[in-house]
Amino acid sequence: MRVGTFAVAAQFPGQGQGEALHRTAAAAVAAEAAGLDAVWLAEHHFVPYGVCPSAITLAGVLLGRTRRIGIGTAVSVLPTSHPVALGEQAALLHLLSGGRFTLGVGRGGPWVDLEVFGADLAAFEAGFPESLDLLLRWLREPAVAGRGPRYAFREVPVVPRSDELDGRPGPPVVVACTSPETVRLAAARGLPMLLGMHCGDEEKAGMVGLWRRAALAAGHPREAVEAAPHVSAGVVQVADTRQDAVETLLKAMPGWLQQGLSAHRTLDGSPRAMRDPHAYTELLCGLHPVGPPRLCADRLAATAEATGITRFALLAEGSGDLPTTLQNIARLGAEVLPELA
Repeated sequence: MRVGTFAVAAQFPGQGQGEALHRTAAAAVAAEAAGLDAVWLAEHHFVPYGVCPSAITLAGVLLGRTRRIGIGTAVSVLPTSHPVALGEQAALLHLLSGGRFTLGVGRGGPWVDLEVFGADLAAFEAGFPESLDLLLRWLREPAVAGRGPRYAFREVPVVPRSDELDGRPGPPVVVACTSPETVRLAAARGLPMLLGMHCGDEEKAGMVGLWRRAALAAGHPREAVEAAPHVSAGVVQVADTRQDAVETLLKAMPGWLQQGLSAHRTLDGSPRAMRDPHAYTELLCGLHPVGPPRLCADRLAATAEATGITRFALLAEGSGDLPTTLQNIARLGAEVLPELA
């Protein structure tokens, strides 16, 4: 079982943006001290839901502040990034960190971000496979040319080569999947999935099953398919009682969700239905490890049993408070991990 944290850099009501970023950085250092496996970093634009606009930049900062723990993006949004530029940055972090970096990528949403960064709805919908394939080629080949409808350029050498780290391949790549189409896309390329915290065990198990069938149909070896290191995102709050843990999250998370999710603006200006923040918080408390250490360990073990996923990225900042977040991470390492062992 590999347990890490999921950092959104959430700006809670009444907080400054710098405060959210500093809490995320401090939490990453605390996660390493607690013996956790990885820190996964989210990326958002123009909304207080998360105030980190570049997960790969923040990953570079945190790789410099830590020595052992893995750092991954969850995710870098491909439709608003050039795949070659992202590949160059990923190779740089992979080489200089000694292989501690993982590149998570995703489609993002149909937000105004596309307009701001010179993309369009086609880049979000049909353009994602082209961007993903160009990125993978950049991380695996010595020279690359762009031959797609969105990216067309003459062949250029790949510098730096991400496979020059003791002959090992470049950084691992995972793909955020929320639809059967993206599950099949990731499976065809043999890339593990990152599954969201809004999904329950049954839904995640179904997506893993679909991924396995599609990966086998694409010709990937059965042993590699069965051992694919998918990642399950969730929420964690460790407390002496379940009531205390749930109350901590219900006091803070609905306000953050209301402020953060309502700030999203669609590309075409159309309204988007938003989850009820209080009901969504209650849902997350029911799906994920929220409560005393034994309950948290049992919840993680149950998800692993139901889905086959043994890597976790858990949001530990749901209290919105730095001391509480650091204590939560410390208890996750000191009290929950031993129960799993």
